[in-house]
Amino acid sequence: MSENQRRRFLSLFRDISLISLLLCINITASYGAADALDDDFEHFEDTPLVEPLSNPPWFKLTFLDLSEDLADAIENGKQGLVIYFGQKYCSYCKQLLEGNFGMPDIRTYTQKHFDVIGIDIHGQREVTALDGSLWNERSFSVRKKVHFTPTLIFLDRNRREALRLSGYYPPYKFRAALEYVADGYYLREDFRTYLARADVPLVFDAGDMNLEDFFSPPPYALDRSRLPGERPLVVFFEQGDCHACDVLHTGPLRQDDISRQFEQLDAVQLNMWSNTPVLTPAGEKTTAKQWAAELGLFYTPTLVFFDERGEEILRVDSVVQFYRLRNVLEYINSGAYRHYATFQQWRNANQR
Repeated sequence: MSENQRRRFLSLFRDISLISLLLCINITASYGAADALDDDFEHFEDTPLVEPLSNPPWFKLTFLDLSEDLADAIENGKQGLVIYFGQKYCSYCKQLLEGNFGMPDIRTYTQKHFDVIGIDIHGQREVTALDGSLWNERSFSVRKKVHFTPTLIFLDRNRREALRLSGYYPPYKFRAALEYVADGYYLREDFRTYLARADVPLVFDAGDMNLEDFFSPPPYALDRSRLPGERPLVVFFEQGDCHACDVLHTGPLRQDDISRQFEQLDAVQLNMWSNTPVLTPAGEKTTAKQWAAELGLFYTPTLVFFDERGEEILRVDSVVQFYRLRNVLEYINSGAYRHYATFQQWRNANQR
């Protein structure tokens, strides 16, 4: 190689190296900005709104005949229907409608693949279900066991429920949910498996997780099938290196009235990816990882509440802040779950 060629090669190498470095910086900055944005979506005041919400103008105009709505979606080349259960003063609904759907990529992708119809869980409009039965919006929400708003139910072309999202999820998780249904992955695997393939979780030991004084230590013998418990049980499914878990432990769980209410429950914490032995409330021997898979858990932290006989009452598997968590605990500790089929039905009867 001549001296001239050597100089040109070194110059080209420096240029390529510089370009590569700049690309790495830009990519890292972009991911960092996206992560920071999603972090912001997990921090918000969750008390009821002062001003009422309205659905985006691009939501489908509908007479709430679900069979007709689904047929229209299919005729227009959509993958199916998304039923949005919301309420006008819900701060979590605002995060979805103005936050997630306010992002052009999410809005465009949703409109391309789905028709979205809105149901007000307090509303009185008539709803014709897929089986032809008639309800009003409020009773239909109870029938569909809507505990939290927003709840999104994805219906595919064959009238099947492809996915349900109960509560608010930040943009990165919401995008994954849209793609999971639109691209037909739900036909081959559950959402938990899909997410695990996209972002393989690490197995962390309990030392990497946030501990609370009200957590009971192992062994985790949670069986209530033979001898009922004296009070309800809550199982915290978490993992290490979990930002949303940190938000829960450094935010709502630092409030005295929240921690006092948890002290009224039997409470344990499990790493949802670990092989920690567990005897479930139903009396089955398993591991934390296997149990989480059987429950279909895909979000951390997830709080699953069980009654004295080991039956699941509800689960909180989405972003949760102080106001909602306090009300969930009151619903559980007051025994209201024995009289009201859903948390939201109880809230309707006890609005303050």
